Amino acid sequence: MTIIKNQTFDEERVLYGSDGVVLEDCAFDGPADGESALKESKNVRVCRTFCNLRYPFWHDEHLMIKDSEMTELCRAALWYSVDITITGTKMHGIKALRECSNVVVEDCDIISPEFGWSVRNIKMRRCHAESEYFMMRSEHLRFSDVNFKGKYSFQYIKDGVFENCTFDTKDAFWHGENITVKNSTIKGEYFAWYSDGLTLINCKIIGTQPFCYCKNLKLVHCEMIDTDLCFEKSDVEATVTTPVISIKNPHAGHIYVPQVGEVIMDDPEAKGEVIIGSKKPEQCFCYCA
Repeated sequence: MTIIKNQTFDEERVLYGSDGVVLEDCAFDGPADGESALKESKNVRVCRTFCNLRYPFWHDEHLMIKDSEMTELCRAALWYSVDITITGTKMHGIKALRECSNVVVEDCDIISPEFGWSVRNIKMRRCHAESEYFMMRSEHLRFSDVNFKGKYSFQYIKDGVFENCTFDTKDAFWHGENITVKNSTIKGEYFAWYSDGLTLINCKIIGTQPFCYCKNLKLVHCEMIDTDLCFEKSDVEATVTTPVISIKNPHAGHIYVPQVGEVIMDDPEAKGEVIIGSKKPEQCFCYCA
């Protein structure tokens, strides 16, 4: 391994094609404004390094970044790279992670519009993230203890598991497939429309018009707060533990709810049953088409 310490680089492709490099307390910054510092490199470790130039980590393999900073000027920092671990790092440039695979992100602060597009096999733990169109079209996601805020998150994703997370977002999980969310809070409008295979367990859902046009939707012991016009045209099996403002035209399945302000069944194709009262069917009032 070649160890580089306390150096500043601003040239174009300054460490292009490196193999076996360790950078400690370095910086990519300066008047030459060069981009793609470590493009096409492998077996790279970056520690306590300041990244203020564009496209530093493209087409890399076996990359570790620790306790570093990617500024707003560090656009599109990681694209087309494989086997990446990022810990304790600020990722503040737009489009910071795209088209990468086998990624671990831990204890990071992410402020990055259009973060995480078309990423495969990503684990994210104990992170704070702010973004728009976060993780769009990514596959095989495993998130835990992630606090996210932004619009249009997790659209078109496939095969995701989310535990102990808090999401303040709208239009989340649209067109998502095979997703499980556990012990989490989701706040926002129009949650999970057009999803297929979404399961929520012990979650809290807050906001208007969730779960419309869904297939294979399951809610297990979930709270729904300030939710109205829920489940329209959806195939659903749900046990809800809190009152719901209104439920509209569920396509098929069963919704157990302690209380509902209004059940709207004005679509002849709506065959879902809204069962009001106890969780046990024999103690409930059934409202169906």
